Amino acid sequence: MYKGFSFIFPEFSNYVNCNLMGIIFKYIATLGFIGYLPVAPGTFGSLVAFALFTILKPTIFIHIIILFLVIPLGLISSHRAEILLNNKDSKHIVIDEFCGYLLSVLFIPFSIGYALTAFFLFRIFDILKPFPIRRIETALSGGKGIMTDDIVAAIYTNLCLQMWKLIN
Repeated sequence: MYKGFSFIFPEFSNYVNCNLMGIIFKYIATLGFIGYLPVAPGTFGSLVAFALFTILKPTIFIHIIILFLVIPLGLISSHRAEILLNNKDSKHIVIDEFCGYLLSVLFIPFSIGYALTAFFLFRIFDILKPFPIRRIETALSGGKGIMTDDIVAAIYTNLCLQMWKLIN
């Protein structure tokens, strides 16, 4: 039986075992069909976030609200999807790349140049996993491991962009 996040939301655990909730969590974690693309689903997950960011151009307040919604949703849905897909950190789970990109551009002035640079830097950090990203990914299990390595890659990306902003 799935125990998941019952330690945080005890009343929630009764609903998690429901097939419909599993389908919804898997859909969120894979961003629908994006996670099932045959080539580079993680890159396409980041690309969806890039498109959302460049089209919406959210204010900092809205950007923070979006992150406060999608990061916990990513933790829960990726944890459940990993169980349903029966595959540790499945390549089909791309909500982590979506959240990671959005965190990469937090407090960065909007421009296509910054947005594209954030996209490429984030993908590089996420793929190469410099210290301590790889260690974090392997040390944490479930949704925490899936999401945290991308959050750290996003922080690295954001720090690089913040330093670039300061020197220009």
